[in-house]
Amino acid sequence: MKNGLLLLQNSLLNLIEHHPKRITAALTALLLGGGGGAFAVASFAPDAGDMPVHEVLEAVQPLPIQAQNEALDQHSFNLQRNDVSRSSDTAESLLQRLGVSDPAAAAFLRGNALSNQSLLGRGGRMVAVEANDRHELQTLTARWITSDSDGNFQRLSIKKSGKGYTAQIETAPLVASTRLAGGVIQSSLFAATDDANIPDSIATQMAEIFSANIDFHRALRKGDRFSVAYETLEADGEPLRAGRVLSSEFVNGDKTFQAMWFQEPGQKGSYYNLDGESLRRAFLASPMAFSRITSGFKMRFHPILQTWKAHLGVDYAAPTGTPVRTVGDGVVEFAGVQNGYGNVVFVKHRNTNITVYAHLSRVDVRKGQSIGQGETVGAVGSTGWATGPHLHFEFRVNGHQEDPMTIARASETVPVSPAAKAAFAKAAGEARVSLAAAHALAESSAQ
Repeated sequence: MKNGLLLLQNSLLNLIEHHPKRITAALTALLLGGGGGAFAVASFAPDAGDMPVHEVLEAVQPLPIQAQNEALDQHSFNLQRNDVSRSSDTAESLLQRLGVSDPAAAAFLRGNALSNQSLLGRGGRMVAVEANDRHELQTLTARWITSDSDGNFQRLSIKKSGKGYTAQIETAPLVASTRLAGGVIQSSLFAATDDANIPDSIATQMAEIFSANIDFHRALRKGDRFSVAYETLEADGEPLRAGRVLSSEFVNGDKTFQAMWFQEPGQKGSYYNLDGESLRRAFLASPMAFSRITSGFKMRFHPILQTWKAHLGVDYAAPTGTPVRTVGDGVVEFAGVQNGYGNVVFVKHRNTNITVYAHLSRVDVRKGQSIGQGETVGAVGSTGWATGPHLHFEFRVNGHQEDPMTIARASETVPVSPAAKAAFAKAAGEARVSLAAAHALAESSAQ
C-alpha cells in the first residue's frame, strides 16, 4: 500500500513538473465550479506548446510553360463590363470603351434599326456587355426609362448566335428598393453627395425639404453632416433612377433637423419632422431652388454701395437666367422697372409682409397676379445698379427689412392629425432606425 502511494505521489509530481498549465487550468475550473456543484474536466494530454516542431522543405517542379498554355486553352472565360452611353457614341467608340474589339459586332450595331433608334447617339443609357476571352461580343444589354413618371423601363438585348447577331426591345417594370447613405460637408453639398455616390436629385430634394430651416446658399458650414434613406428604382438589379427621399437628417452647425415622408389616408403626402410637425412653412428661406448651378452662391459684396447687405437686403451671385421663385403665397404688387432695382418684382403676402426680387433679367409675372410659394417670378440678371449678374432679395415686415431665415423658421407648421398619430409614430420609429444605420454606414466608409 505504501509503495502504491509513493508511486502515485511521484506520478503527480512528475505531471505538475511537466504540465503546469494544465494543472493550473484544472484547479481554477474546480475552484470556480465547486460552489455550484459543476466541475470542469481538464485534459492531461501533452501541452501543444511543449510539442516538438519540425520544418519540412520539399521542392516542387512546376509544369512547363507550354503545358500551362495548353491547360489554359482548354478553358474559355467571358468578360463583363458596364458603362453609360454618350450622345457622341458611335458603334466603334462604344464597344471600345466597353473593352470589345469586334468589327462584326460594330457593323451589326451600325446597320441594325433598333440599335440606331435606341442606343447609338443616345446618352445616359446603362449598357452592359459580355465578351469572350478574344474580346468578341457575346451579349449587349442597354436599359433606360422614357420619362421620370414611367413605372417601366426599356431593355435592348443584342445576342450572338450561330447565325450572327439578333436584337430585340422589351418593356419591364421598375423595382423600388431603399438605399442608405450619408456624408460630411467639406466644400459643398454636391461634392459631399458625389463622394457618397448619392444622385443629384436626392441632394436637391434634401435641400428643398429643409429649405425653411437651412439656407443652403449661405448657411452651410464645413463639418455639417447628413444622413438619408431614399428610394431607388432598379432595372434588372441596376439602379436607373432615384425616387423620393424617405427620411433624412441634417446637422447644420449646432442644430439638427430631421424629416420623413408621410402620407395620411386620403390626403396628399408631405414631409414632417419626427415629432409630427409639417416641414412646409409659410415662407421659404431662399428665393432660388438649390441645384448644382446655384450651389456656389455666396453673399456678394456690392461694388457700388460698398456693403455686404445692399439696400438692407441679401445679394446672391448667380448666372444670368437662373430662375427666381417667390418664397411664399401672395399677390404681385409691382412688376416692372424701378430706379436702382432695375427689373423688380414686389410680392405682397398676408399680414402686410412684402418680398422684393431685384436686378432681374426678365419678369415673368404681372401686377395683381396671385402667385403660390415656389412659383417663378423672373430670372437673375444685372439690370439697375448692378455690375454683374446677381439677385437682390429683401423681406420687409411692416416696412422694415428682416432676415428671411428668421422669418422662415418662425412661420407656423401643421401637425399630423390625431387619427394618424399611431401610424406616424410607427413610421417615425422606422425612420430613426434607418437614419442611424445610414449614419453608421457613412462613418464606416469614411474610416
